[in-house]
Amino acid sequence: MSSPAEAGEPRPGLDGGEAGHLVAYLAFLRGQVVEAVGSLTPQQQRTAVLPSGWSPLELLSHLLHMERRWIRWRFLGEPVDEPWGDWGRTGSADPSEHAGARWRVPEDVDVAGLTTRLVEQARTTEEVLTGTPLDTLARTGGRFADGATVPTTLRWIAFHVLHEYSRHAGHLDAAVELLRDRGRA
Repeated sequence: MSSPAEAGEPRPGLDGGEAGHLVAYLAFLRGQVVEAVGSLTPQQQRTAVLPSGWSPLELLSHLLHMERRWIRWRFLGEPVDEPWGDWGRTGSADPSEHAGARWRVPEDVDVAGLTTRLVEQARTTEEVLTGTPLDTLARTGGRFADGATVPTTLRWIAFHVLHEYSRHAGHLDAAVELLRDRGRA
């Protein structure tokens, strides 16, 4: 027996083929993440409950910056301000490769501001996915300014971004459940 589709999950047979399905699933997962983080109090949004040590607000920031890095900086080859802003860094070296690195969100950043930026990035992602053949290779420039690039297609990047959202939406589900249980205790 199959389980019913989750509320809001994209239906099979969407218009737009593969790209249309990618756009729809990314929108679905983005919406779930924003709704989950927004359902928490400001204090809960900044509280880490999983061993990895990130808070729901830090996760939202990570997903925003991750999508910008992959679509604008890596695929389009555009310069991106604060490519590693989710790590509290502005340089071009990946901070996750350093021991003790972790996501950070400044005190003056909130869920509304991150959501606004995520909606803007979503528009860019949707335009790229619906207006570019999925087998198009990433451009040099931006992340690959030195011309040294791995031949990465838009399809691979889109599936990687989808994977990041899916994986972290599951992590967020667990964190939200733990945070809500703490509030009832």
